[in-house]
Amino acid sequence: MNISAQDQEKYLQELKEFLKIPSVSADRSFHQEVLKAATFLKDKLLEAGAQVAELCPTKGFPVVYAERMADPSLPTVLVYGHYDVQPPDPLDLWESPPFEPVIKNGRIVARGACDDKGQLYMHVKALERMNQRNEFPCNLKFMFEGEEEVGSDNLGPFLQANKEKLKADLILVSDTSIFSTDVPTITVGLRGLSYLEVEVTGPNRDLHSGMYGGAVANPINALCQMIASLKDEHNHIVIPGFYDKVLTVSDEERGLMNQIPFSLSSYQDALGINAVSGEMGYTTLERVSIRPTLDVNGIWGGYTGEGAKTVLPSKAYAKISMRLVPNQEPDEITRLFTEHFIAMAPPGIQVKVTPHHGGEPALTPTDSAGYRAASLAFQKVWGKTPLPMRSGGSIPIVSMFEKVLGLKTVLMGFGLDEDAIHSPNESYRLDHFFKGIESIEVFYKELALQS
Repeated sequence: MNISAQDQEKYLQELKEFLKIPSVSADRSFHQEVLKAATFLKDKLLEAGAQVAELCPTKGFPVVYAERMADPSLPTVLVYGHYDVQPPDPLDLWESPPFEPVIKNGRIVARGACDDKGQLYMHVKALERMNQRNEFPCNLKFMFEGEEEVGSDNLGPFLQANKEKLKADLILVSDTSIFSTDVPTITVGLRGLSYLEVEVTGPNRDLHSGMYGGAVANPINALCQMIASLKDEHNHIVIPGFYDKVLTVSDEERGLMNQIPFSLSSYQDALGINAVSGEMGYTTLERVSIRPTLDVNGIWGGYTGEGAKTVLPSKAYAKISMRLVPNQEPDEITRLFTEHFIAMAPPGIQVKVTPHHGGEPALTPTDSAGYRAASLAFQKVWGKTPLPMRSGGSIPIVSMFEKVLGLKTVLMGFGLDEDAIHSPNESYRLDHFFKGIESIEVFYKELALQS
């Protein structure tokens, strides 16, 4: 089933064309480009052999829906992915323009190369290859959205309104990573998310720091002190009730998790750090998967321009994210944070908390036909039995799929940590791209045999 050199070149040229489209959903100035990416996908799905492909309108960007139905008696797989990408900033850290894909050291480098255009496009090419052979062991439906990077606000209503259209036996997602090329893994857990912004206000205007400093509360100072006090000396989050519903992970599962050949020194070297930090009593692998977190994603206020301006600012701001684990509910965590943060404001300071978006954590079964099919696909294409692994990231729609459609999800992704998703110089290994296409084809064959 190896992909010929001629087909490899063809697939890469198409992927480059896809990656050249700056489909940044977070920036309104890229609105037409996001729509262009949706149309590109629709056309490529039809070329690949989809019987139907359409742009389904939402209140935001359209959902690209397509299907190839072979036989009602066969299992039906609903493939999910997203065609929108993160903003490319900071541009000055890119070694090549983010929307001018280049091949370098066995990788394709561009914004969206791994997250999620490269991984999404594997499914289009797998469809094409099966169509060329007229070999469809499963019925296929495709649902690609354009708002994943901004919270998928319109996907829920789309699912509710299209339950019949989206009927399937399981959902297949390639928007995750594996531990390494030599140690393939299948993601079986995802953390949830509560993301919000805080605004801290002191005086009603910016003040001269000489005339008022020492007499009026400084919002930046107050914000820094408040953020610092959210954790104790053991990096334990002190918000009352924060850990009340955290699912306890058994010693057996923790032991299995730590069997993954993780090198702390290599991890530190890759990040350019001389030590790790985190909640006391847990390994690095546990801290980024089975434990909740609280991190500041951005902080600003006062004067930040060139030179000096001696100002005592009126306001300070921060963006804060909390990654959640099973049983933690994002709305409840957002409420607990808000109540605590407002209550801890010092005299002379007012606080406003604005929730942005969130998502629930998810666990996927390892005893399902879908998981077994994914495991066998890795064994046959990669030559290794994959290990189950929980991810530190969040894909909120996984829990939504189960709630609205009643479907479990198989998370069969092929990215790597060094792909630098969301960062400058994002890339995707070419061998993972091609092996991913083959793995998807084998997955369908094995799923049909399991069903």
